[in-house]
Amino acid sequence: MDARLQRRVQRYGWDRAVDAYVRHWHAALAGVQAELLAAAAPAPAERVLDVACGTGVVSVAAALAVGPHGRVVGVDLSGQMVEAADQRARAQRQHQARFLRMDAEALDLPDDHFDLALCALGLMYLPDPGAALRELRRVLRPGGRAALAVWGERARCGWAPLFEIVDAEVHSEVCPLFFGLGQGTALAQACARAGLRVTLLKRVADTLEYENAEDACDAAFVGGPVALAWSHFDSAARARVRARYVEAIAPWRHGRGYRIPAEFVVVVAMRDDDGPAGE
Repeated sequence: MDARLQRRVQRYGWDRAVDAYVRHWHAALAGVQAELLAAAAPAPAERVLDVACGTGVVSVAAALAVGPHGRVVGVDLSGQMVEAADQRARAQRQHQARFLRMDAEALDLPDDHFDLALCALGLMYLPDPGAALRELRRVLRPGGRAALAVWGERARCGWAPLFEIVDAEVHSEVCPLFFGLGQGTALAQACARAGLRVTLLKRVADTLEYENAEDACDAAFVGGPVALAWSHFDSAARARVRARYVEAIAPWRHGRGYRIPAEFVVVVAMRDDDGPAGE
């Protein structure tokens, strides 16, 4: 997929998804976000960058940890996500956090500046995750650390058929390599190539819970990465993809609701000035 087109799909897709994302994903992702923050351990007065910050849940938690003498910068390609993040920070009086619309692969930020860089479930959406990791290394101070989370193995994520179902309707190529970084040690290897020395690699099993099929489908189609494609479907196409998705997640039905398995990979890595910076 053309990189410019992929960025466009992500930008405008997440602009459309923001409200449904808040409703359907905030609670579902709380567990992995807590794991990431615990591994990252933001400390008072640190300078933190949150890449692909979305609605700012992780950014604001980091702001609380670093306190009034710290600083948090959250960046995202989606302007609507940035606006939602800014509103969240202001509502919680975390004035040390600011948010900017920015491409993770070309950060308009100074070298050697941040103590900690975070990226919670954002790398999978980028045309070139390696470029983003090299950018993270560049903006980290010597000895700074990065804490990253991605979705895990495709076979351990029960919602994974979503992409095939959408692609059967329209050749979207929304996230052609979505699960690539979750395979084996792929994320750790990508960090090493970027000059980041891995100090922690952890797999986290979780469950996505939905009260009924409608909620599960809204999370998948309206509040997630295929939101732009969904917005162009007519009523017949929407009915088809919903029916196919409900059939795909049927093994995890419990009563009227669903408990869908999920897996994440969490990595912490240090800026390693003795190792290769990646090319």
